[in-house]
Amino acid sequence: RGEQARRSRRLLILVGLFGTALLYGDGMITPAISVLSAVEGIRVATPVLDPYVVPVAVVILVGLFLIQRHGTGTVGSIFGPVMILWFTTLALLGLPYVIANPGIVAAVVPTHAVRFFLDNGWNGFLTLGSVFLVVTGSEALYADMGHFGKTPIELSWYVVVFPALVLTYFGQGAFLLTHPEGITNPFYLMAPTWAVWPLVVLATAATIIASQALISGAFSLTMQAVQLGYLPRTRILHTSAAEAGQVYIPAMNWTLMLAAVGLVVGFRSSTALAAAYGVAVATTMVVTTLLIHSVMRERWRWATPVAAAVAAGFLAVDLGYFGANLFKIPEGGWFPLVVGLGIFTLMTTWKTGRELLAARLRSGELTVERFIGSVAEREPTRVPGTAVYMFSQAFRVPPALLANLRYNRVLHETVVLLSVNVADVPRVPPAARAHVWDLGLGFHQVVLDYGFMEEPDVPAALAAITRPGFGIDPADTIYVLGRETVLATERPGMAIWREKLFAFMARNASNAARFFRLPSERSLEIGVSVEI
Repeated sequence: RGEQARRSRRLLILVGLFGTALLYGDGMITPAISVLSAVEGIRVATPVLDPYVVPVAVVILVGLFLIQRHGTGTVGSIFGPVMILWFTTLALLGLPYVIANPGIVAAVVPTHAVRFFLDNGWNGFLTLGSVFLVVTGSEALYADMGHFGKTPIELSWYVVVFPALVLTYFGQGAFLLTHPEGITNPFYLMAPTWAVWPLVVLATAATIIASQALISGAFSLTMQAVQLGYLPRTRILHTSAAEAGQVYIPAMNWTLMLAAVGLVVGFRSSTALAAAYGVAVATTMVVTTLLIHSVMRERWRWATPVAAAVAAGFLAVDLGYFGANLFKIPEGGWFPLVVGLGIFTLMTTWKTGRELLAARLRSGELTVERFIGSVAEREPTRVPGTAVYMFSQAFRVPPALLANLRYNRVLHETVVLLSVNVADVPRVPPAARAHVWDLGLGFHQVVLDYGFMEEPDVPAALAAITRPGFGIDPADTIYVLGRETVLATERPGMAIWREKLFAFMARNASNAARFFRLPSERSLEIGVSVEI
């Protein structure tokens, strides 16, 4: 039973990782399709400007990603008023047509949907792939949940967003009943002629704000993946002194920008991009349902039949939309799947590679007790000051310490063996962060606990330790890190191509000293070659 539970947990983690990987694809597609669909309104306003739709969309996207390094705090104050104006405009656009043709409200009666499927059969099922686009975006609420909480999102949905969307969609339906030729772009065509240009500007602003949620979500997701050990270290910059969750990751920003611009240039219309968007979101929602079933059983302690029944209800709907979207894979739906599989491969390779690397290092190292015993016997030269040796495994001797003693034949008077752990919680209270053990002969073991939403600051954490007998003078302390050079071999572990991929990722990981906020002038790296 224990082995089965471990397998189930591992499978669940893999499913969650794949869902996470798909959200990166979503973060590439959303800015592209959102901005492109808004800019396409200029075709309605002035058809002669049609050749400029793609260039204008590209310029807007590049501008959107260029301002990311400044953070959202400077422009966040206008997000609320713009979105209120946007949803008010949606409601006002649809309301006159609903009043003129109130019969459209009968569309909520389920018998119409049943009759539609009976009359259209297979084609009716495929239509699900198109209508599914009206719910896209809901999968990104996680990005806002952490900023605003449950209650504000519920209030904004029921009071503002839901009524506005119902009115605009019913309004478009009523408009098409009397103007079937408007099927090319009912949203812009049902607006008065004088309002098309202002509507294009407003729609563009709204789509930029909507895209911002996905971009911010991708940054947050990357930081969590790095902290949990599923992606290599990368440069993470905080853009707000007040909001710890507002971060900017240059490498991810430029990757998303190149992908979004490439999608706009490659697909050239929001209609063509819709296939890719639908597959990404439909797959994400299926994964979410599988994960929520686990939460129902493991965290909420629901009875198995109840959890299965609720999950089955959601899954029936999700799989219907998912199945309809699968037929769009040849039309562009392949893109998010390729991105998802690629990032999934990177994440699992990095995690497995780190475990293999730790096992190889562990196989040839001493325990702290034996090492200190040998120091007591040999009595190497001790020099004034403190040396902090960082190593992922507590109570094991860092290879960098062994290498230093082997080649330099000296030890500092105070030696701190430091390990940084990332807990399965967003944040760890500062009072519970540090754990210190006095090992004797001037040796100390320190373990620092951080949450997956926190960025480690090792010097600050060490300076905050008030344990009697333990004190560090920053001006008399050096930090020593091991720099492993990974060598791919035929030894048991991963496939050779994955080992080479891991070695490449390890070589290009961000500098550890910068990641842990160590002072560069007091940091030293000692290289160690490791075969995996």
